[in-house]
Amino acid sequence: MGKIDGFLLFDRELPESRNPVKRIKDYKEIYKDFPAKKTVTQASRCMDCGVPFCMSGCPLENNIPEFNDAVYNEDWTLAVDILKETNNFPEFTGRICPAPCEGSCVLGINKPQITIEHIEKTIAEKAYELGLMKADPPLKRTGKKVAVIGSGPAGLATADQLNKSGHTVEVFERDSHVGGLLRFGIPDFKLEKWVVERRVNIMKEEGVVFHTNSHVGKNVDGNKLANNFDALVLCGGSTVPRDLPIPGRELNGVHFAMEFLTRQNKVVSGEKVNDFISAEGKNIIVIGGGDTGSDCVGTSNRHKAKSVTQIELLPTPPTSRTIENPWPEWPMILRSSSSHEEGCTREWSIITEEFIADDKGNVKAIKITEIEWYSENGQRKFKKIEGSTRELPCDLAFLAMGFLYPEKEGVLAQLGIDTNERGNVDDANYKTNVDKIFTAGDMRRGQSLVVWAIREGREAAKEVDAYLTQM
Repeated sequence: MGKIDGFLLFDRELPESRNPVKRIKDYKEIYKDFPAKKTVTQASRCMDCGVPFCMSGCPLENNIPEFNDAVYNEDWTLAVDILKETNNFPEFTGRICPAPCEGSCVLGINKPQITIEHIEKTIAEKAYELGLMKADPPLKRTGKKVAVIGSGPAGLATADQLNKSGHTVEVFERDSHVGGLLRFGIPDFKLEKWVVERRVNIMKEEGVVFHTNSHVGKNVDGNKLANNFDALVLCGGSTVPRDLPIPGRELNGVHFAMEFLTRQNKVVSGEKVNDFISAEGKNIIVIGGGDTGSDCVGTSNRHKAKSVTQIELLPTPPTSRTIENPWPEWPMILRSSSSHEEGCTREWSIITEEFIADDKGNVKAIKITEIEWYSENGQRKFKKIEGSTRELPCDLAFLAMGFLYPEKEGVLAQLGIDTNERGNVDDANYKTNVDKIFTAGDMRRGQSLVVWAIREGREAAKEVDAYLTQM
């Protein structure tokens, strides 16, 4: 271990963010440069715990103490090698992962935890800077062909692993560019798309073939793919959003969050979008308090919205852990994102009753009621607070309440894939009910984190490789 007393000598420090007033004028990542020497200091805070709970908190089981020690010793080659053993895309997770590893950091019991996510990003960028992240195609091919449906993080991880095993991999993406959620779901101010393209280009050099505008189940026949490939892996994600079926839902100006975010990402990428949704000069209501809602807030601010309000059904989280939420569980505490810093009114314990129309069929306001949460027989329930109903001005409403399950029509129906009671693809060790067809990611486990999607892709690739090896 490097610096034994580093955690006693140094405080947690992260890169500063750019001025909110200035950064909302562009879609660049918000953080300023951070000297590598400072990252070395941050790595020295790692205590090399006897039981590294950070590793169990990480879905990928990254060897965090080891790469922290390598960074402290400025052995970037070793740090890269350690990280690449478990994580295909540290340049993604180092930017957009909520870092469950940090929630499990032992130092976090009574001090600010290690800056694991930032250290991971720094290692990834050093890998590119030093020429350590480059194409490394397999020396031999097995002669087996695999089709991966969907190019989000699960699909990319699946393709990367199977290609490294020597199988010939082709990825089919229904949209115009590769990346799925990474490309069209996450705003550029959190993940600039050159980061995705840089990694995809390496995969292309390594032999992975990508087909865009290829919607399997619609303009690409799933059964033909099944006949032409030795295995298929379904990585289409959980794309059916949770709706809000209340009076006025049909009004103009009420949209699912991804309708807004996807079109904006396409515009930033230089694509022409005919049905672009502009928040400029409008009163924006974002319904849902999670990351997708936060992304709507940040994007609306960049559109120069008149006002932005984010409302959430659940009560305001505590500012620190409660006795019911001890370490090393994920801390269920109040978090404010960079988007909130840029301007947003947040309201909690709110139920939306109705979207109110103007005389042209557009939404002009929403009717909301405050609620009170309570427990009954171990169940969490709420009741409306009498006299608390009011209206908020609303020219655009974005529904950001999460996702339910994958789309049933299209490839799942075409291939006869079974789904379970939750609506996700039914599987046994990533194998579907149809021979030689596998699944991974949100399509299998339900809406989750990017880091879990990568884990899913890696695990599914193991099963596919074992299946192909036995053929």
